[in-house]
Amino acid sequence: MKKKKKSQNSNRAYSFKKSFRLLKVAERNEAWATYRFKNFSQIEGKYPYYATRAKGAYVWDVDGNQYIDYLLGYGSVILGHADKRVDRVVIDEIKRGNNVSPLWKPIQIQLTNLLTSVIPKSEMAYLMRSGSDATSGAVRLARLFTKRDKVIRWGYHGWHDWATTVPGGIPRHIKKDILEFTYNDLESLKAIFEKYPKKVACVIMMPFELEKPKDGFLKKVRRICRRYGALFILDEMRSGFRLSLGGAQEYFDVQADLATFSKAIANGYPISAIVGRADVLAGLKDTVLGATYFGNTPEMAAAIATIKILQTTNALSHIWELGEYLRKETVDLISKFDIPAEFLGYPPFPFVKFTVDDGVLREKLKRTFYCEATRHGVFIHPNHHWYISASHLRKDIERTIEIFRSAFESVAKVMKK
Repeated sequence: MKKKKKSQNSNRAYSFKKSFRLLKVAERNEAWATYRFKNFSQIEGKYPYYATRAKGAYVWDVDGNQYIDYLLGYGSVILGHADKRVDRVVIDEIKRGNNVSPLWKPIQIQLTNLLTSVIPKSEMAYLMRSGSDATSGAVRLARLFTKRDKVIRWGYHGWHDWATTVPGGIPRHIKKDILEFTYNDLESLKAIFEKYPKKVACVIMMPFELEKPKDGFLKKVRRICRRYGALFILDEMRSGFRLSLGGAQEYFDVQADLATFSKAIANGYPISAIVGRADVLAGLKDTVLGATYFGNTPEMAAAIATIKILQTTNALSHIWELGEYLRKETVDLISKFDIPAEFLGYPPFPFVKFTVDDGVLREKLKRTFYCEATRHGVFIHPNHHWYISASHLRKDIERTIEIFRSAFESVAKVMKK
């Protein structure tokens, strides 16, 4: 007699034995596993390390556990994993040859035309590979255009020397021209400009992270940049094509001189872009921002397909609707269990942050919630935005709320100890 297959909706806690054993094997010669992977908020014995496949709103690990995926390749997947509409055009493009550098293909023109048509008031686009490529390229173009060196920043902009907050291996003099201001604090921004008059090339910033911008904040940042002759650059890696089709510029009705995009632009395929003013992008003639793989065309095909799907379907409104449902139900649970936590961000970018003053207790509550949720089938990150895709269904949110209820019960028990 055949054994009944356990339902993926059972409340059994997952184990990660194969995943952990595989990690130990990888540590012999794989540097990422040895030195970095466990530092990226993966909790030994409580989180999966390796996946075998992903489809739609789900991902499966090497132990056979299925998860509702709210990480989605750190937000790069917007339609859902392995979307056939996107993958089909990628495969077709691969069959025609994926790299003909130094020659170009017409698809490159098609994509830049599409980008400048959907990004508000943009005139030109330059295609690159990763988010770090695009933010670093935008900063260099701003320095070229203004003939200034200093850069004011806020948020995460990638791993390159000027951007990373981890100092290892970076000469100290690299950071002397990189200045930081406080989000939603215009006075902190003005103070830097006043300290370094006519020396600031640009302000580069994410439009938001967990804290939302105060009314008119982004527009006021842009005006300050204008007043001091600096460029305003929006890093739209997370917000682009997810907050709205035209990104944060469309949603907040603010105009950047340059904006940088990656992640959701191509449903998980690696491509990025600098989009904005033609006169600033004209600086490309006076510098080198190139790489052999910037001309890879399968990713361009993925971007065109993804953007057109977002243009012609209700994908974004569906994401917003489910995100709002998740927000409402999670807020109700936080209130019901009297948990010191907040539900932050916009509906397409949900996140739960614990707020108790005691740092040790706060970390304990956070680990309890995130580990319990993940061990029961909801894959979320304790230190990064979550994301919703067009493939998520209402039943996925309902299942998520059921698991959150159990996770918050565990948090409440920890608080009583």
